[in-house]
Amino acid sequence: MGVSVVSLDKDENSPAAQVGPAIYGSIHDATDIASVMQDSEFVTFENEFIRASTLEEACLIAGFSRSNVIPGIDTLRTVQDKLLQRQAYDRSGVPSPKAVPAEEAELIGFPCVLKARYGGYDGKGTRYVNSLAEYDELKPLWESGEWLAEQLVSFSDEIAVMVVARHDGSCDTFSTVITRQKNYVCDLVYPCMSPEIAKSAQAIAIDAVKAINGVGLFGVELFLEISGRISVNEIAPRPHNTGHYTLDWGGMSQFEAHVLSVLGWFTRVESGSDTCMANILGIEGAKDFSKALEAVSREFPEARFHWYGKKEAIFGRKMGHLNVTGPGDICAKAESARTAFYEAWRNQ
Repeated sequence: MGVSVVSLDKDENSPAAQVGPAIYGSIHDATDIASVMQDSEFVTFENEFIRASTLEEACLIAGFSRSNVIPGIDTLRTVQDKLLQRQAYDRSGVPSPKAVPAEEAELIGFPCVLKARYGGYDGKGTRYVNSLAEYDELKPLWESGEWLAEQLVSFSDEIAVMVVARHDGSCDTFSTVITRQKNYVCDLVYPCMSPEIAKSAQAIAIDAVKAINGVGLFGVELFLEISGRISVNEIAPRPHNTGHYTLDWGGMSQFEAHVLSVLGWFTRVESGSDTCMANILGIEGAKDFSKALEAVSREFPEARFHWYGKKEAIFGRKMGHLNVTGPGDICAKAESARTAFYEAWRNQ
């Protein structure tokens, strides 16, 4: 696209630093962020754990326009506090589990879910509470005010939609996908084959992004409840695991959409073909991934592997993913290719 990019990370071997210019510093330090802003026209972020107040301070230090931070700082403030996020949906009439401050959990009733308001992901910062007695036992955890209590939802499937919000408030979406979780981590992503569910999910995802005044790219995770209702689980204001299939589906990738939306150049999503994504996590006894990749690529030429360049294959850590595009049973092919990769990675 002719755009120069610089990244900020405390790790000199971060994935981004391996492919482009990098500044070494903390994403939680306003001065370090300001050093990026001083040479940039636009700034965006890879995760929502940077405090909005830190970004505001960085803008003051660098004399940087907060309107050129995409997604916006106020949107980030709402998203990174899960209680504020729920309240925004409630005000806008977006279907979402009811939530209150954790100290008011009895208003929700039991069973319910306790969640950390800040920083939780992939099941981290979550407690399931079945009774008042269990709730009282966890008081040392939630009495600080940093937790919320949320209605427990019975759902049949988890679904996701990537939404691109333009600066004028209009939105476009990528395809609706089903997301299969394993140990609270996204395991498999594949197309939603119900046109009715897909269309409804896209409409609700757009409403959720509008509820937080979003501009840019957002990953919206939703519940398909047992009752048939679709409700919003949570939003990520960035490229998202559930959108990685777009790297190989033949249409626009979520990363292209992200850059275009930050620059204000985005027009519309160009769709591709049905694709299944399988996450690759760190395993015990992992050896040279490149040798495993070479062996598996010969056996599964239809699988497209993406390796993130993380230094250590810590058990359970997201190390990469693979995509398989149709025809045929793309989910079965993706799972077979991943299983073969794990075996080659461990037993080479």
